[in-house]
Amino acid sequence: MEVTTRLTWNDENHLRKLLGNVSLSLLYKSSVHGGSIEDMVQRCSHQGYTITMTYINENMIVAFVLGNYINLRESSTEPNDSLWFSLQKKNDTTEIETLFLNTAPKIIDKQLVCRLSENDIFIIRPDNKIYLDRMMIKNLKLRFYGHLQFLECEVFRVEGIKYNLDYTKRIMKAREHRNKLLADIRAYKPYADLVSEIRILLVGPVGSGKSSFFNSVKSVFHGHVTGQAIVGSDTTSITERYRIYSVKDGKNGKSLPFILCDTMGLDGAEGAGLCMDDIPYILKGCIPDRYQFNPRKPITPEHSTFITSPSLKDRIHCVAYVLDINSIDNLSSKMLAKFKQVHKEVLNCGVAHVALLTKVDDCSEILQDNFLNLSRSMTSQRQVMNVHKMLGVPISSILMVGNYASDLELDPMNDILILSALRQMLRAADDFLEDLPLEETGAIERVLQPCI
Repeated sequence: MEVTTRLTWNDENHLRKLLGNVSLSLLYKSSVHGGSIEDMVQRCSHQGYTITMTYINENMIVAFVLGNYINLRESSTEPNDSLWFSLQKKNDTTEIETLFLNTAPKIIDKQLVCRLSENDIFIIRPDNKIYLDRMMIKNLKLRFYGHLQFLECEVFRVEGIKYNLDYTKRIMKAREHRNKLLADIRAYKPYADLVSEIRILLVGPVGSGKSSFFNSVKSVFHGHVTGQAIVGSDTTSITERYRIYSVKDGKNGKSLPFILCDTMGLDGAEGAGLCMDDIPYILKGCIPDRYQFNPRKPITPEHSTFITSPSLKDRIHCVAYVLDINSIDNLSSKMLAKFKQVHKEVLNCGVAHVALLTKVDDCSEILQDNFLNLSRSMTSQRQVMNVHKMLGVPISSILMVGNYASDLELDPMNDILILSALRQMLRAADDFLEDLPLEETGAIERVLQPCI
């Protein structure tokens, strides 16, 4: 008879997000194989990594991941870390809390007991009762205390966990840092409230990843991979209209305090790609959303949609030069000349600027353990120096990301790079706003306005 699990498809999907793209094989089910702890350990020993799932009720699961079930015998002195987590269903969402411990359960008096500093913090009893102490309840944010009857206990073999629990622990820390970055950007307000939204212009060669960067930013804030902006190939530009994209905090959330402006790709050939004479008008905020670019004919003040008197909120506050990190060495002299022409216009307008290197292969190798700085390899460091020399962009303003182009699921390491790059752009825009002359900010009018 086939033994089926209580684990739902949705629960299993959450586990994959937690542990990576793992597969689960059911080894033990208490209602089928008996409630004896010895039987459970016997069936699950020598299976590699396992997850023990305790179903408290239909909406709550408490579980732990171990490296080897054989170490659960009381006589074992082999060190054994454990990852604990809870899954709780609330309305239409599933909340996950995690906890790492430098200890693991052992069989003591026919019970599965986890001890920390000689205190029992977790017990599974043969009579289908579970106990968690206050520390475990607090960290896993559970809504019960003490002993409780559970519905079922299941153990799965886990295949596909990368490296070991240290890697999983790093993923957990990455999720925490990702959530902090999300909170920081959600709470961000432009300098001195001069504008309500920062406008960031994405400029780069055809296929460099401009539209993909917008899609990636939107994906992170929506919690799943999206593709609003149509993405072209490395040689054909899909973006032929000027697009001004706002990003909402979730599907039905409020708009976030930044706008990403996507342009036609730069092309080294004459009469192809973004027209250089359009650049000053874009920077000054004279070009409206959905304006159709013409590589051979720039917009003029006589155009029917030309914005003749743009305000500070219409202007570009930060420019991101977008470059494929794998193609920097292959930039033609004509393409480089166009980049320098764009950069000259940016400097003339005094606009903040950064360089964004896309298509990074392994985001986890780029990030240092604390996720605060980039640990650049020799290859990426050389590319950073090349961009620094080509455009004169400060090394600290050269950012790296791996856009979501062919991915089906979000990755916390990738999210950190995307959010860190976005935060750096917002900070650069703040510097631009702070440095503006008073007559360009409207501050003079506010100062001269009499108090009431």
